Amino acid sequence: MNIRITRVHTPTPELERFLTDHLRDMEATAPPESRHALDITGLLAPTVRLFAATVDGVLVGTGALAELEPGHEELKSMRTAPSMRGRGVASVMLTALLDDARDRGISRISLETGADDFFWPAHRLYAKAGFDECEPFGAYTDDPHSLFLTIRVTPRTLPVSIATGPLPVPGSYALSPR
Repeated sequence: MNIRITRVHTPTPELERFLTDHLRDMEATAPPESRHALDITGLLAPTVRLFAATVDGVLVGTGALAELEPGHEELKSMRTAPSMRGRGVASVMLTALLDDARDRGISRISLETGADDFFWPAHRLYAKAGFDECEPFGAYTDDPHSLFLTIRVTPRTLPVSIATGPLPVPGSYALSPR
């Protein structure tokens, strides 16, 4: 399976449906004030880098990085299509996002995810990637419905992935230019 990760600059009906489904998935996991997923408008803001994962041209995943402060970004809107869960889409997306951050000199990535059982696969993914629990960051506050995680990454000295365009990168994903 060839998973292609591309940067998204404009909405499409397919992407809007995918992200609406993401917001709908969150409804049963926590009260409204404890849900922090961004809608399409928020994900296309100038301070956010939204990416899509496709297989054979079909949207199967999303992920984004949002600026918090210099050198520190927040991972947002990680979602895999239900039919593709457990097939490596989230791992490929997370690798691509961390590579993108490294290429741009970002040294820390943090995230907020739900504490509900629904999010256990995400918790395992982030732990396997090296994320550790942390205190609330940015504008977040302690919330029993949230889990806060962070990872320090080493910026690359020679960019080789999404930030520079379609260069060959080891792994199971293909990249396209900004």
